[in-house]
Amino acid sequence: MQSAAQISQTDLRELVTFKVGEQDYCIDIMSVREIRGWTPATVLPYAPPYVLGVINLRGTIVPIVDLSARLNLGRSEPDSRHVVVITAVNNQMVGLLVNSVSDIMSVSRSAVQPVPEAASEAAGAHIEGVIAIDDRMLRVIDLQVVIPSIGEREIG
Repeated sequence: MQSAAQISQTDLRELVTFKVGEQDYCIDIMSVREIRGWTPATVLPYAPPYVLGVINLRGTIVPIVDLSARLNLGRSEPDSRHVVVITAVNNQMVGLLVNSVSDIMSVSRSAVQPVPEAASEAAGAHIEGVIAIDDRMLRVIDLQVVIPSIGEREIG
């Protein structure tokens, strides 16, 4: 039988919080491999508009996704203040361009509320839930949807 401390530990979810524009978002810490400063990416022809290009991360070629553009919040103009969150998604490494990383926090799984039905279908698909903490609303990003897997890449 589990103790109350063990139950509360298994109920917790660790999240990395960050800003995209003026908005607060987060992802599960288990998806994060590294957080690094912005370095210019090598542009790829015919890449989707939200893919800024690729970087060489210790011998691994990593695509960089402008998370603001991917979430339909407008394109970012990356500068030295931006941060790239390197994630492992769908068996691939992907960098997410964000404005800044805010915090690492533990929240109860029950604190994650579903996206309101009044939101668009696309918003509900890209956001797995919303967390209200103090005066902030954190949106939990569903990386499986936001980052297409290798077999699902858009051709355009």
